[in-house]
Amino acid sequence: MKTIFERLHSGETVPMNDPDFQKIHDIVMKSKPLLVELNNAVDFKRVRALLSKITQSEIDQSTTIFTPFHTNLGIFTKFGKNVFINHDCSFLDIGGITIDDGVMIGPKVKLITEGHPLNATTRHSLYAKPIHLHKNAWIGAGATILPGVNIGENSMVAADSLVLKDVPPNTVVAGIPAKIIKEL
Repeated sequence: MKTIFERLHSGETVPMNDPDFQKIHDIVMKSKPLLVELNNAVDFKRVRALLSKITQSEIDQSTTIFTPFHTNLGIFTKFGKNVFINHDCSFLDIGGITIDDGVMIGPKVKLITEGHPLNATTRHSLYAKPIHLHKNAWIGAGATILPGVNIGENSMVAADSLVLKDVPPNTVVAGIPAKIIKEL
């Protein structure tokens, strides 16, 4: 039998009253005290060490994360090298977040890999789709990236944009919803 995470990662929509839903809450409760400690740390080395515990993977010393930083689970987020994350970002990572080398993320950026169906009768269910920020992408302040979106290599998402679909490599997108405004 598949775990709830395997089911979500395979594209299944899972009702929130599913008996396995508690497994999500269990991981959230393990991450919360580590996040409190991370958000009170005063040096980048300690922040990286705590984020390594949360993500269960090594965070390279070339990566910089300004606090506060928020995530629900953290275990499905993978960071490359030379990543910069500014203040007050929020990552909902049940669907998986991959951040390649050289990515820059502005303050108050939201990466959201999970959502709920539009139909009111199934709305109390959860689905998840991965987000991938490819090499050297730049996400501007306050941007929101929704489930299933890939941001192409060297691309830039303008501040306060809402990204609903993939961004090709070497482009700039802006707006709500984000649209291509320039090719690099």
